[in-house]
Amino acid sequence: MKNFVQRVKEQNRIPKSGEIKTAKDSFLRGAFWGLLLLSLFIMAFAGFYFRTGLPIALQVSAYVLLGIFAFYLFRWVASVLKAITDHFPIRYLSIILAVIGIVLLAQELRLSWPNDVLNYTLAAFIIGAIFIGGATYSLIKKQGSIAFCTFSVVLGLVCFYLPLRQVIPSGEDSYPVDFQPVIKNSLTDLGISNPSENGDYSFKYFTYGSGNNDRRPEFGDSVDYQTETVDASLLLPDWSGKKKKWRERFWGFGIEEAPINGRVWMPEKEEKSPIVLIVHGNHGMEHFSDPGYAYLGELLASRGFITVSVDENYINGTWSGDFRGKEMPIRAWLLLKHLEQWKNWTEDTSSDFFERADLENVILIGHSRGGEAVSIAAQFNELAYFPDNANVKFDFNFGIKGLVTIAPTDQRYFRRMELKNINYLSLQGSYDADEVSFFGLRQYQRINYTDSLEYFKAGVLIHRANHGQFNSIWGRRDFGEPYGWFLNTGALISGEEQRKAAKVYISAFAERVFNQREDLEPLFVNSATAADWLPNTVFLNNYSTSKDSILVNYEEDIDLTSTSIGKAAGNNLMVWREQPLMMRGGETQGTNAVILGWDNDSISATAAYQLSLNDSLDMANYSELLLTLGRASDKDLEVADTTDIDFQIQLITDSDTFATSLLQHKRLAPKLKVRYMKLEGMNNSFGGNWEIATESVSIPLSDFGADSTTVKSIRFIFNQTEKGLIALDNIGFRH
Repeated sequence: MKNFVQRVKEQNRIPKSGEIKTAKDSFLRGAFWGLLLLSLFIMAFAGFYFRTGLPIALQVSAYVLLGIFAFYLFRWVASVLKAITDHFPIRYLSIILAVIGIVLLAQELRLSWPNDVLNYTLAAFIIGAIFIGGATYSLIKKQGSIAFCTFSVVLGLVCFYLPLRQVIPSGEDSYPVDFQPVIKNSLTDLGISNPSENGDYSFKYFTYGSGNNDRRPEFGDSVDYQTETVDASLLLPDWSGKKKKWRERFWGFGIEEAPINGRVWMPEKEEKSPIVLIVHGNHGMEHFSDPGYAYLGELLASRGFITVSVDENYINGTWSGDFRGKEMPIRAWLLLKHLEQWKNWTEDTSSDFFERADLENVILIGHSRGGEAVSIAAQFNELAYFPDNANVKFDFNFGIKGLVTIAPTDQRYFRRMELKNINYLSLQGSYDADEVSFFGLRQYQRINYTDSLEYFKAGVLIHRANHGQFNSIWGRRDFGEPYGWFLNTGALISGEEQRKAAKVYISAFAERVFNQREDLEPLFVNSATAADWLPNTVFLNNYSTSKDSILVNYEEDIDLTSTSIGKAAGNNLMVWREQPLMMRGGETQGTNAVILGWDNDSISATAAYQLSLNDSLDMANYSELLLTLGRASDKDLEVADTTDIDFQIQLITDSDTFATSLLQHKRLAPKLKVRYMKLEGMNNSFGGNWEIATESVSIPLSDFGADSTTVKSIRFIFNQTEKGLIALDNIGFRH
C-alpha cells in the first residue's frame, strides 16, 4: 500500500524546470500551464455571470479557488489511474479531465449554452490552450523549433477564434423589408404636436420606501419619504426553502415585511394630478429594473401626470430560484398597495402630498410579467377577496382608467383576466426573444364594453424591436450572458428608437385617457399617420372602440356558411376555412378568423366571398367599415410574402352596389419574418420564423358613397390581385 501511495505521488508531481531536458517535456509543461489557466478562466467566467449577490471580486475569487481545487482533484484521479494501469498519459490527461469537469460544472451553473456549441467551444479552447501554452513555454525556455512554436501559436489562436466568430458579430437582418404604407393625412400636417415631446410642467424627483433595504440606499437610509411594509406571505406561500433563505440573506427582509418602494416624478402644479404606476418584469433581481423607466417618468410628469416606477425586484428570479408565475398575484397586489399609500397621503392634511394625487384617474403600465400583473391588478381592484385565499381581504376600488402592457406575458398566472370597461394599449416587438408572440393581443381580445362610456383598446407590433430595450438598462440582449451572445441583435432598431416609439404611444395613451385627446386617435388606428414621430420600421396596428359594432367574428360555430348575423358564401376560392389563429409556439392568439385564398389564373374565374345580413343595416348610424386582416399561409397555395394584396370591397343594398378597394385605404404589411439567434439551429426552439400578424382596417363609408343607405350584404371580390391568401376577422361598423 505504501508503495502504491508513493507511486501516485510520483505520478502527480509536476516536473521541476531543471528536470525538463527535451523540447517535448518543455511543450508538455507549457500545455499544463495553458490548460490550468484555461480552467481558471472558465471558473472566473462562471463566477462573474452566476450572480448570487456577493461582491463580484469575492465571487470570482471563490470560483477560481474552486477551479484550482477541481483541477488538482482531477489530476489526482488521473494519477491513481496511472498508478493502477500504467497506461494513462499523466502529464496532460489529468489536465484535460479537469477542464472538462469544470466546464460541465459551469454549464450546470446556468451558462446555458447548447450542448453542441459548448462541446465544440470546449474542444477548440482545449486544443488552443495546449498549443499556445506549450509553444509559449518552449519559446521562453528556448527549447524546440521556432518555426514549430510559431505555427503552434497561430494554430492555437485559430482554435480560440473559431468558436468566438459565432458570437463576436452582432448579426444581421436576414429578412429585410421595404414597405411603404398608405398615408392620407399625417398628424403633423393636421397641426397636432408630437406627444413624445416634453410638456409644460416642471417636476421634482424623489423616492419613497420602507427604509429596510440595505442593498439600495434610495429605498433605505437615503429614502426621501418612508412607508410602512406590508405582509404578503399569504399571497406568495412559495417564499420558502432555498428561495426564502437566500433572498432574505441578500435583501435583509422577508415577505412578511415586503417594502413599498417607488421612485417618483411629480409635476409641480396646484391641482390634483392623475397618477401612473410603472412596474417592471422578471429581470434578474440583482440587476435592479425600476430605474429603467425614467425616460417615461420624466416625460409623463412634464405633461402633468404623477409617475411612479415601482420596485418589485425582490420577487424577481435569481440563482436560488424563480417563482415560475406563482408570484403574479403579489406583483398585482403590490401595485394596489402603492395606490393605497398614495390615497393615505392625499387624504392626510399633514402630508406633503395632501390632495396631490387623483386616485380616480389612474393608469397602470407593466413590462413583461409586469404587463400581465397590471391586468390582474385591474381585476383585483374590483374584488372583495383574494381569489386564491379568502383570508386576504381586498378593499381598493381605485379609478383605474387605463392599462398599458409592454411585451407582456399572458400565461404565468393560472387565471385569465376578463376585463370590462377599461382603456388598453399593448406594445410588442417582433424580435422579442423572451416573449416571442404578441401575448398582449390575447388580453386585448378579452376586454369587453358593457356601459355607455367611450373606451378604446389598441395593440402595436413594432418590427425589429426586442423585449429589453423598452427598459433603458435591460439592453439589447433578451437573455443574460453568455447565452445572450448568440442573440441576433444586428437586426434590432436601436434602444433610443424603441423607447422613442414607446414614448409616443404611451404619452398619447395617457393624453387620450386623462385629457380626452380624441385628435390622437389616428395614431392608434394607423402608425403611418405619425411616421415623422416614429422610428423607420414597420408598425402593425390593432384598434377597437366601445363604439364598434362587430357583426362577424367567427367565434359562434364551425359552419362555414353561417354567421351570427346571417349567411356566408364563397365562390371560386382555392382556400376557405375557419380556424383559430395560432402563435408560432403553438398557442392560440385568442381569436378565430376565416382564411380565404384565391388564384384567378389557375381556375379562370374571379373569386368572391359574401356576408349576407338577416336584417338590413342602416348606414346613417355608422361612419366606417371595419375589418381585421393579415397575411395567411396554406400548404396548397403559395403567395409571395411581399405581394401587394388588393381586392374590391362592396356594400350591397336592395337597389345598388357601392365599392372601393383595399389599397386605396390600406397596404397590408408583408410577412414579418424574424431570426432570433445567430446560429440557425438555435432558432428551432422558437417555433418558426413567422406567425399570422393581423392589422385593423377602417374605411370611411363616405369613400363608398354609402353613408346614408341600407346595406344587406358585404361582398369581397378578389379581382385586383391575381393570387392572394388572407385571414379575415372582426367585420363590422363604427358609430
